[in-house]
Amino acid sequence: MTGKFVALVLLVSALVAGGALYYLQVYGFYAEVEPQPGRDVLLMPLQGDTPEPIAYADFVAIDADSSPIRYRACFTTTDPLDALRTHYVTLDLLSPRNAPGWFDCFDAAALGTALKDGSATAFLSAKNVRYGVDRIVAITEDGRGYVWHELNDCGAKAYDGTVVGEECPPLPDTTR
Repeated sequence: MTGKFVALVLLVSALVAGGALYYLQVYGFYAEVEPQPGRDVLLMPLQGDTPEPIAYADFVAIDADSSPIRYRACFTTTDPLDALRTHYVTLDLLSPRNAPGWFDCFDAAALGTALKDGSATAFLSAKNVRYGVDRIVAITEDGRGYVWHELNDCGAKAYDGTVVGEECPPLPDTTR
């Protein structure tokens, strides 16, 4: 009888721990981002190093302090995609990061397909929004827009333990 009780306690503990882990990964750390009109959607101009705002509406975003790459946002814009391509830095990214399933405006698979077939374009929004992390904006031909964070070369090196090198800015002091 004692063995069955111990097995039952272990099983219930594993289920509770698994449920808590799932909840924390998918829901627990995310929070809605408060919109900041005129500052939420920025693109890096071809001539210059200060991101510029574009016209946008219907902005919704989520973020989490637990990771610098959990930021996701969706918006709409009336700016023509061809005009944006001629004025702002474009990227050859074809694989946006997935968003939690409950953040249903951000469909990474559909966006990845649109980036591959050319019906969407990825733009650089800002370099190093956090150390080693760039903000990426993708806009489709029909004016739907998406934002996420992506590790840049320095971030990939810093987070995998490789020596960062002189081409990267100094690592932030994390001893505080």
